[in-house]
Amino acid sequence: MALAAQTRRNASPGLASPQLRTLIRRRLAELGAIMLALAGLTVLVALASYDVHDPSLNTATVAPARNLVGPIGAIAADLLLQGFGVAGMLPGLALLAWAWRIGSHRGLGGLPLRLAALLAAMPVLGGALAGIPGLHGGGVAWPTQAGLGGAGGLLLADDTLSAGRDMLGPFGGLVVWGLGTVLAVVLTLLALGLSAGEWRAAGRAARGSMTHGRSAAGLLGRLAGRIVSAFLSVLHRLNGTHPAKDACEAPEPEAEDDPQPRREPRLAPAPRVAAPAAAPAVAKPKVSPAPKKPAPVRQDSLPLEGAWRFPPLSLLAPAPTRSSIGAPTEEALQANARLLESVLADYGVQGQIVEIRPGPVVTLYELEPAPGIRSARVIGLADDVARSLSVTAVRIATVPGRNVIGIEVPNARRETVYLSELLSSAEWEKHQGHGRLALALGKDISGSPIIADLARMPHLLVAGTTGSGKSVGINAMILSLLYKMSPDQCRLILIDPKMLELSVYEGIPHLMAPVVTEPAKAVVALKWTVREMERRYRAMSQLSVRNIGGYNDRVADARAKGEVVTRRVQTGFDSETGKPIFEDQPLALEPLPFIVVVIDEMADLMMVAGKEIEAAVQRLAQMARAAGIHVVMATQRPSVDVITGTIKANFPTRISFTVISKFDSRTILGEQGAEQLLGQGDMLYMAGGGRILRVHGPFVSDKEVEEIVAFLREQGEPAYLEEVTEAPDEAEASGMSGITGASDSEKSLFDQAVDVVSREGKASTSFIQRHLQIGYNRAARLIEQMEKEGIVGPANHVGKREVLVRRSDD
Repeated sequence: MALAAQTRRNASPGLASPQLRTLIRRRLAELGAIMLALAGLTVLVALASYDVHDPSLNTATVAPARNLVGPIGAIAADLLLQGFGVAGMLPGLALLAWAWRIGSHRGLGGLPLRLAALLAAMPVLGGALAGIPGLHGGGVAWPTQAGLGGAGGLLLADDTLSAGRDMLGPFGGLVVWGLGTVLAVVLTLLALGLSAGEWRAAGRAARGSMTHGRSAAGLLGRLAGRIVSAFLSVLHRLNGTHPAKDACEAPEPEAEDDPQPRREPRLAPAPRVAAPAAAPAVAKPKVSPAPKKPAPVRQDSLPLEGAWRFPPLSLLAPAPTRSSIGAPTEEALQANARLLESVLADYGVQGQIVEIRPGPVVTLYELEPAPGIRSARVIGLADDVARSLSVTAVRIATVPGRNVIGIEVPNARRETVYLSELLSSAEWEKHQGHGRLALALGKDISGSPIIADLARMPHLLVAGTTGSGKSVGINAMILSLLYKMSPDQCRLILIDPKMLELSVYEGIPHLMAPVVTEPAKAVVALKWTVREMERRYRAMSQLSVRNIGGYNDRVADARAKGEVVTRRVQTGFDSETGKPIFEDQPLALEPLPFIVVVIDEMADLMMVAGKEIEAAVQRLAQMARAAGIHVVMATQRPSVDVITGTIKANFPTRISFTVISKFDSRTILGEQGAEQLLGQGDMLYMAGGGRILRVHGPFVSDKEVEEIVAFLREQGEPAYLEEVTEAPDEAEASGMSGITGASDSEKSLFDQAVDVVSREGKASTSFIQRHLQIGYNRAARLIEQMEKEGIVGPANHVGKREVLVRRSDD
């Protein structure tokens, strides 16, 4: 039996969920508030119906009590009014105030202190009322013979006022009375326990009640007048006369010299009534109808050698028909809003849910906080609110431009966003113009498609932990480009150090080089991209255009007109006159495609060649936009050693999937919130202006990617450029200004290092670093290069190297 009882005790807490326990606790609090309110009203009714002739401890009579509460009410009212006068109403008012706080779930802290303040406020307030200047000693016999302050207040006032006059002179009594009044007000406010905002709310409620009462009285009066008028009309109609009509027809006044124009009758404005708190409006989610057939993809392409066929939408999984089955009802949303208000009230945050916006994954509740509530205080309660609501995570953030705070609560049933429904939406069609690199990011919290333009970003930084949906999001971006751009319009350079995510795209015609999986070749590819950017700028300078769009338009216009574009160059000097000789050389006009560089894992590259990668990415991020080169960089470790300040400053557009901590969220976005995402494609998208938008990314399966890649491979082989991943020669490398490589400055630095080592007979990284005043990494590379060329030997067990070549002074 004991074991069974113990088992029931252990199992009982699990029978009720935290939400049910919270609901039971709130209902019990409301029941207690009702009982307190009834007790307070009983006390006030007993005081209001007090009769001095009722039987009490001060009056002996056999007459029945006329008090509305009966003999007990008569005795209680006599004790309170005889002892404290008007101050005897404090217990009833205090009970009502406590009931209000408990019933509205504002809490009632410090109950012993409030009881002590109530007991002290009654005699002090009675003394202050009994000692009012001009009335003290005047024999005011209301509400009892003892006056406004009752017998206790009168006794206290006599003693304190006389003592004040004795100590402070003629005005001492007035000073003591003023101090006593202040003390009475403080004790009364402390006993009632209402804040300044609640006093204002109570005043508004009282004014609203009075207005409502006047409105009701006026309505009843008009109704009674109509009833009487109708009754008289029927009565006189039976008698054959219409006196009501005769009485209503008054003689017309004489016409005035300047008559006023006759106005049309209008209804009198209804008096303002303090309406009860309205239920928050529920915004209807935007439901995009499923297309009956795949929408054709429009394409303003550059001239192609052959007809390029874009992948059909039938290769993507179709979006299921959205139905209302399983969607939260309006009643459930309203109940959740009330529960959310009560949970926030438990943590001391007062406010009202003014609007509800359900979405495919989360529902946005817009909270209008009470005056004086700081936003940071509400945002800091995200984890506590999630625990109280029994959900995985809750994100709280301010809504720009509005006086509300958005609370995003996950739905009980999550909808899946499909790439096919994004590519067939009207928003996607808007981004089909010339020169747009449209990326289908997903849907916002209201269900509207979010399509971004990579050409306007102009670069994108993506971060997210393993399992957050980052790789699926990268695939969706690449497929968005493949569905819109032909190989003549957009070429891809895919860098995948993990050799897992992007290798599936091997062999498609859009690639400029095979998928790069080696960090060393990734450095070479990025350096080639920088040289290509510089080459494009030189070509655009020759045509006097500012960006790739203007260049392609100029090329297309010249081809259409059959125009030969030339440039004037100097070929030498005249031997006789010495003047320069110029020739017009024709330019080879070829349209320039966009180049999108996708780096799937930046952390691996930064570990191998951090300085070189950072320098190349920095130059591309700063200058490559006008040349039509854009970088999409992703990492699963958004730490400061991967996303450096230089990289972060040049990537204004960022996407953060779920991260581990708020510090990682601040690293990628500059603020917390990404750690509270739900995973599986849930992301925060920060556009260039800094505004953050929550987006639910589309799901793309591996089978869909493979089918699309197979469709593209059938149309032709990729035209790889070997120089993308092959190390450049010395002439090309010398043009890589600002990036570490085999440049002339690097060679001269190597010669200086060889001179120092051969002259001094010492060889170490720190020795080279001190003498040439360079960084440790560069000094280490110089030592390694000297070892390869046989100038120094390998390091021994203590790290010393033998100098194998000595250089003489001659």
